[in-house]
Amino acid sequence: MVVVSFLLCSYVAPCYTNKFSRIILQINNPSDHLISVQQIPDNFTQKTGRGFINIMVTIPVMTISSSDGPRPMPVIAMGTASDSGISGSDVMSSSTIVEAIKVGYRHFDTAAVYRTEKPLGEGISEALRLGLIKSRSELFITTKLWCASADRHLVLPAINQSLQNLGLEYVDLYLIHWPLKVIQDEFKLPVPKECVAAIDIKAVWEAMEECQNLGLTKSIGVSNFYPKLIQQILSFAKIPPAVNQFEMNPLWQQKKLTGFCKENSILVTAYSPLGAFGNNAWGHNRVMECDVLQDIAKSKGKTVAQISLRWLYEQGVSIAVKSFNTERMKQNLDIFGWSLTKEEMEKIDQIPQRRHVYLIGSMSIEPNDIMAEIDAELD
Repeated sequence: MVVVSFLLCSYVAPCYTNKFSRIILQINNPSDHLISVQQIPDNFTQKTGRGFINIMVTIPVMTISSSDGPRPMPVIAMGTASDSGISGSDVMSSSTIVEAIKVGYRHFDTAAVYRTEKPLGEGISEALRLGLIKSRSELFITTKLWCASADRHLVLPAINQSLQNLGLEYVDLYLIHWPLKVIQDEFKLPVPKECVAAIDIKAVWEAMEECQNLGLTKSIGVSNFYPKLIQQILSFAKIPPAVNQFEMNPLWQQKKLTGFCKENSILVTAYSPLGAFGNNAWGHNRVMECDVLQDIAKSKGKTVAQISLRWLYEQGVSIAVKSFNTERMKQNLDIFGWSLTKEEMEKIDQIPQRRHVYLIGSMSIEPNDIMAEIDAELD
C-alpha cells in the first residue's frame, strides 16, 4: 500500500501512521498517485475555484497487478448494491455518486446484477462536468460478470454491456461474481434450482483474460471463490486473479481464505463489512449490535461501523462499504489516523464466528447440489 492524500472540507482525519511507508517503494513514482480532491459547496453550479475549503485527510491505496503494471486501488470502495440485492437503480441515483465524489470516494464497486452501473456512469459524467474530477483516470471502477453470462461466448458481450451502461471505455477491475452459471435471461431472485449449472471455469477465465488483453478492463479477479477453485484457475491461468471479493467482517473473519489469498498474491476485498445492515436480501444487524464492537466504539469515541472497518483495514484487506447517507459516507472514510489496541484486537478475535451469506437462502430458496457445494466450501 501507499498513502494517497485527499483534500476534503467536511472533516479532519489525522495523517496516517508510517505503517505502509516500507512498501511505498513498490510504486516507481509515488507522486503520480497523489490525488488532490476539493469538495464543492452544495450551491456550486459551475466550474470555479472559488469557495473551496481544503482539509487534508490521508487515505491509502493497495497496489494491484494490471495490464499497465502495478496500479493504485483505493482501499475503500463505495458499494452500490440496493437494499433488495438487485435492481438498485430505484434506490441509488447519479446524485448519490456526485455526493460521494464530493466527500472523497474514488473507488466504486458495482455489478451487472445490481442495475446501478447506469446511475454510476451518469454520476461520473456529472462529476466531470462540474469539475469535481479532472479525468476518468482519477477513479477506480469495479464491476462484475453476472452468472447468466458465465459462459465463454457471453463474457465479452457482458463486459461491453457494462461499459455501455457506465459510459466508460474500460473498467479498472472485472470480477466473476459467483462460481456458478445461471440459465435465465433476466436478473431475478430467487433463481429456480433447475436454472443453476456448473461453471466451465477454464473457458470463462480465458474469456476474462481476453477482456483484459483487449483493454476493456485493467485487471481481472473473482468474487465468492474458494481455495480449491482458485487453485484450479492458477493451474492454467496466463493472467492470475488479482482480487477475490467475499463476505468478511468481525463476525465472519475468514482467516483461512484470507491467508490463502495472501499466500497466492491475491488481494482481498471484503463485502458486507457491516453485515449488509438494511439489505433485505442477505443483510443482518449482528455486526452493528455486537456488544464487543459497541464497547470498543464507545471507549474510542467512534461508531461501530468505524471499528468494524478499521479492523478490516488492519487485516490488510480492501473494503466495499455501502451507504447513501452523506454523513455516514464521511464517517466510513474516517478510519485512518488512529488504530485499535492489541487488547481491542484480541477481543475482536474472540467474537463467535458465524457466516451469513449463503447461496441457498439468498440467491435460491430451493436446495441445489451446485449451490450446496459452494456454500460448503465457503464455510
